[in-house]
Amino acid sequence: MAAFVVICVGLAWFFEQQATTTLIFVRHTDTEAIAGDDPPLSNLGLQRAELLADVIEDIDVVAGVDAIYASEHRRTQETAAAVAGRLELDVAIRDPYEVVPFMAQVLRQHKGEIVLVVTLGDVLAPLVEELHGSKNIPAFGPDDYNDIYIVTIPWFGKVKTLRMHYGFYEPPGAKLPSLFSSSDDLL
Repeated sequence: MAAFVVICVGLAWFFEQQATTTLIFVRHTDTEAIAGDDPPLSNLGLQRAELLADVIEDIDVVAGVDAIYASEHRRTQETAAAVAGRLELDVAIRDPYEVVPFMAQVLRQHKGEIVLVVTLGDVLAPLVEELHGSKNIPAFGPDDYNDIYIVTIPWFGKVKTLRMHYGFYEPPGAKLPSLFSSSDDLL
């Protein structure tokens, strides 16, 4: 009986050590149209960051996001701050252009956890590819801020990449088209 219990505990420990790691990648949200290399988020970007926080806050029914990373750029940190504030987590600042060491560090430190990475659009695809995720991530256009890429890395099996969208159906303050051209059409 004691040997059976020891085997069960050993197997439970082994499978816990082999848990699936999930990385969530997002591009920063909308920025101000000002000159410079590191613009802040615009009002729309701040609103979209709050919408992203709504989505990420409920990403896992049981545990939720365990860690958040952002680049040294102001726009990624401001986007990550909305999520971090909701989840009461700190934002770790790392250089995403150091693709191989950055992904190795995240996988080593967060095995079996859920990690959010807020970065610039031009480095998102190489980060996902480094994890053996999809090699078909489309390039980001200047107004593409609504994509979430979820990469799951199981202890055994194939890495999966999911693409989801979040965002506004209409930008805040946009006037929705009328269904009728005049009140006479109601009759």
